[in-house]
Amino acid sequence: MNSSADHHDRVIDAPSDNWVYRALPRWLWPFAQLARWDRPIGWQLLMWPCFWSSALAANVLAADDRLNPTLFVFHLALFFLGAVAMRGAGCTYNDLVDHEIDDKVARTRSRPLPSGRVSRRDAKIFMGLQALVGLAVLLCFNMFSIVLGIASLAVVAIYPFAKRFTDWPQFFLGLAFSWGGLMGWAGLHGNLSLAAVLLYCGAVAWTIGYDTIYAHQDKEDDALVGVRSTARLFGEQTKLWLAGLYGLTLLLLLVSFVMAGAGFPAILGLMIAGGLFAWQIKVLDIDDGAQCLALFKSNNRVGAIIFLGLLLALPFA
Repeated sequence: MNSSADHHDRVIDAPSDNWVYRALPRWLWPFAQLARWDRPIGWQLLMWPCFWSSALAANVLAADDRLNPTLFVFHLALFFLGAVAMRGAGCTYNDLVDHEIDDKVARTRSRPLPSGRVSRRDAKIFMGLQALVGLAVLLCFNMFSIVLGIASLAVVAIYPFAKRFTDWPQFFLGLAFSWGGLMGWAGLHGNLSLAAVLLYCGAVAWTIGYDTIYAHQDKEDDALVGVRSTARLFGEQTKLWLAGLYGLTLLLLLVSFVMAGAGFPAILGLMIAGGLFAWQIKVLDIDDGAQCLALFKSNNRVGAIIFLGLLLALPFA
């Protein structure tokens, strides 16, 4: 394999040893990069609020001896597939909107659109195909969930433009990325409750926190091209803001879990997550891009631990 050509086909901030480059034919690489299949952290962070919400709803049903375990597991599988598909569609849409900006930022210049490896037409077709997979997943749920899922598209459509008109684009990302905090509950109950709304709000605060860490990688380039972010807004006060955002996350999730009657394992999961949040804040160096990326990715463990706590609470419901 030609090493220079191989390097040209990669994205500089993505792992070069990912399965994408071992398993897929080269012509599919740019599309896999558009969907971020070589960077699973995005769909993982999109998936966890879905899993939290579904598991919290399952705890309520289990307490009344009304939980259908097969349906619960089926919903988790649907949320996994939907997270991969819709995260890919969202990233493709984001790259289409940010085509010119990405060409001016060192970290994103090698992406498929600014590097010319995918045309805008082909990217739009690929986005549509991923959205169809997401729609097929959505249609497996009840009507209330279908309408709720469609409503999320309004927030998804706004997000890529938020960095142009507000210092809080991470808030709009949180609104979109945390929507599963409503969907999981709606899927099992066919309605919404205050517990689900509080979980959603907690996930929004969590998203603002971890994406602020992520955005510190690009703050110099963002300043040059006029892109706004909470990383630039918070600056040297980032740790203080993170303490507030992560603290709010834990508080909202705690109230949500208590309202839904989740057992002690769920609370223990939150306590462990709190320890991981404290560690992130303590070690964070906002001028170390590689460390910011690693800390951002560590939030996958936070999501998994909170879900595991809810799962372990089911026998105590």
